[in-house]
Amino acid sequence: MLLVSVQPWTPPTHTCRGLTYFTPAKPLLHQLLHSRPGLWSDLECLSVSTVSFEDCGHKTVWFKVGESSDFRVSEEGVVYTLRHLSLVEQNTASLMVYAQDLLSKQTCLLSLQVKPNNTTLTQQVPVILFPWRSPVVRGDGTVRRVKRDWVIPPINVPENSRGQFPEDLVRIRSDRDKNRMLRYSVTGPGADQPPTGIFIINPISGQLSVTKPLDREHISNFHLRAHAVDLNGNQVENPIDIVINVIDQNDNRPEFTHTTFNGSVPEGSKPGSFVMTVTAVDKDDPKTANGMLRYKILSQNPQSPSSNMFTINNRTGDIITVAAGLDREKVTQYTLIIQATDMEGTPTYGLSNTATTVIRISDINDNPPEFTTDFFGEVHENRVNVIVSNLTVTDKDQPHTPSWSAVYRIIDGDSTGRFSVPTDPSTNEGLLTVVKPIDFELTRTFTLTVEAENEVSLVQGIPPHRQSTATVSIQILDTNESPEFSPNPKSIKLEEGLPAGSLLTTFTAQEPDHFKYQIVRYSKLYDPANWLEIDPVSGRISTIAVLDRESPYVKNNQYNVTFMASDSGVPPASGTGTLQIYLLDINDNAPHVLPSEVEMCERPDRTGINITANDPDLNPNAGPFAFELAGRPSDVRRNWTLSRLNGEYAQLQLRIGFLTSGFYEIPVMITDSGNLPMSNTSHLRVKVCQCDHHGDCVDMERIIAAGLGTGAIIAILICIIILLVLVLLFVMWMKRRDKERQAKQLLIDPEDDVRDNILKYDEEGGGEEDQDYDLSQLQQPDALDPDCVKVGIRRLDERPLHFDHQYPVRSAAPHPGDIGDFIHEGLKAADNDPTAPPYDSLLVFDYEGSGSTAGSLSSLHSSSSCGDQDYDYLGDWGPRFRKLADLYGGGED
Repeated sequence: MLLVSVQPWTPPTHTCRGLTYFTPAKPLLHQLLHSRPGLWSDLECLSVSTVSFEDCGHKTVWFKVGESSDFRVSEEGVVYTLRHLSLVEQNTASLMVYAQDLLSKQTCLLSLQVKPNNTTLTQQVPVILFPWRSPVVRGDGTVRRVKRDWVIPPINVPENSRGQFPEDLVRIRSDRDKNRMLRYSVTGPGADQPPTGIFIINPISGQLSVTKPLDREHISNFHLRAHAVDLNGNQVENPIDIVINVIDQNDNRPEFTHTTFNGSVPEGSKPGSFVMTVTAVDKDDPKTANGMLRYKILSQNPQSPSSNMFTINNRTGDIITVAAGLDREKVTQYTLIIQATDMEGTPTYGLSNTATTVIRISDINDNPPEFTTDFFGEVHENRVNVIVSNLTVTDKDQPHTPSWSAVYRIIDGDSTGRFSVPTDPSTNEGLLTVVKPIDFELTRTFTLTVEAENEVSLVQGIPPHRQSTATVSIQILDTNESPEFSPNPKSIKLEEGLPAGSLLTTFTAQEPDHFKYQIVRYSKLYDPANWLEIDPVSGRISTIAVLDRESPYVKNNQYNVTFMASDSGVPPASGTGTLQIYLLDINDNAPHVLPSEVEMCERPDRTGINITANDPDLNPNAGPFAFELAGRPSDVRRNWTLSRLNGEYAQLQLRIGFLTSGFYEIPVMITDSGNLPMSNTSHLRVKVCQCDHHGDCVDMERIIAAGLGTGAIIAILICIIILLVLVLLFVMWMKRRDKERQAKQLLIDPEDDVRDNILKYDEEGGGEEDQDYDLSQLQQPDALDPDCVKVGIRRLDERPLHFDHQYPVRSAAPHPGDIGDFIHEGLKAADNDPTAPPYDSLLVFDYEGSGSTAGSLSSLHSSSSCGDQDYDYLGDWGPRFRKLADLYGGGED
């Protein structure tokens, strides 16, 4: 026997509801009392003091409440109240519950005493016990205990609770907590899984609580598992599943999917025509009234022609028309304010929201185009692609749509199709245009009937308007037309060779302006060979030269001449005409030999050379031809023979067996087959040459020599020899001139001061010690005293020290006049020295080797070891050294 005390429970609405769970220790009744808040809304707070029962067995049990009209019990053993109970006057209420085993028919009785709770109202929570183990008898008579399945009813928790947190929900217990200390825990999303910390459990008492308000729109339910373990962590009960449902509250307003909805409906639509659908959503539970929406139209603008042109399906949001009279030309669009309300549209409890709906009235072709008036136009004759008049219409339909665009059609007055009426797409005007020339002399006026229609047909039931047709009057204006040759071109046939001054034909033009008297004058516009002339008044054409069919201006036997006719109008008009002359051939050209030049070997073969004739005339004034060798000169017939092959060809052969190489002129007389035959003697040029085994010429030089002659060749050779001699003399003269110019550049000008030159040159050297030069090379070696030889001091910077270049040995100058050549050779050797410094080639040249008898040039009056010398011999070297002899000889000059 297990005693369970049930404490009062207060729901979130603060109405006191009784909730009792009863779990006996025996398997007869596993649950006796259970609360359902939706049914116990008016029940006072209850408490159960004592519950007792007797074990009826473990088979199928049937429950029944005793004689009481206030309670009932379900097949699962859940006790419910049937009506509102008030225990204010009564202290207790007795309840008898019968339990009967359907197999053994054993009956048990449970007495339940219900009395008011006099304590203050505190929140009471139900108790959930882990399922107990039921004894099962085996086949051998032994008993074992098995877990019994238990489905725990879901726990309902309203969202957005304002109670004090943590708020108790239910208490979890195990019937083994009497024998040992247990620890309780819960797992799952909301407990130890994200979002964590929403549900907590007291590990000692098993009290499950919620820590904060729940949001059904975020998470609608939680699935937790409850666990019971001993102090060592050993599982003492199988985990049980606990489902916590979040009860929805109306805490969200409806939200439209768009702030502004756009729709359209054709004008003239019948009532009941679908327009569009508006949609709103509510985050609350759609299975409850909190999420059930209803729609309605709050306002319509404009309210024309009726204030209720549209209606809306309050459940689906479909908008339809309910009245006729939609006319786009009067109202182009309507604006509706739509409201959506939850709680099934109850305005007292429901939440609402609004949106704007714009309904555009689309156009249909319910208005035909209408002409504003009749039209008038004028155009000059013979003009085409000219706009005569602009036809305007009005159309009330939407511009630039097929219902507005007009199409124009001429239905009367233009049988010859001289006019057309295209449409200007920007203005919708009809452009009446002339497409064929109009002759003023034939027709002076036109009266057209033009009809206008839209690109699409009018809707059914709307008749065409009488103003959809208009009359257009057109006046044709006269112009000065050009004279016209007839026929044009004009063709005639003539024989060539017609003499100058011959009359050919008369080529005249007619004036189209019959109502005007005008004079026409003629002139020649194009005559490539200048063969014709035209009389300016009568138009008679005559020749001014002989017509020649073989002229290059004649193409395919035809010669074209263009003439012009001008009238006397203001301004004058002119026209052109072409005369085509077909020239007939006459025998006026003699034949010529063809080809004009041939080749033949000195020892020709028996085949000979085939020739023909060229005649510009046509048959029968051309071939067949007659060929004959001329009688002069006499050697022609002696050396050559000509035989006729056919009417077109003849064969030329050499009568003798050998002919010297060269060019030979052979006169050939050819006669054509004209009615009056024409003959001509033309010369055939035969080139006779040496030939190889193929019969081709190989000795062209001998042919050229034979052609020029011996005297011409000798003259050419003499001219070539003279030209070569002149070139050789000019080259020798140029070399001599260059040699003299180089010698003059090395000598010192007599007017210059030698000391100045030496001092300037000395600036490139190493100072006073560099003034000792070896001048022995400037004298004849055999005239020098060996004791007077003084070794020159060489500059350290004149060339690299690591290599001493050996200059080539030069012979002594045989005569003082050769000093220029001597110096030039030394300069050339210095310039070609690869070790010489690039900055002072003359310093390299001044080193002529040791043993020079020349003393130092640092002072012209310095004494010498060899005593006074005679420098008069320097005067023999020329005027350039005479000044130097005077300086060293001590002369006054």
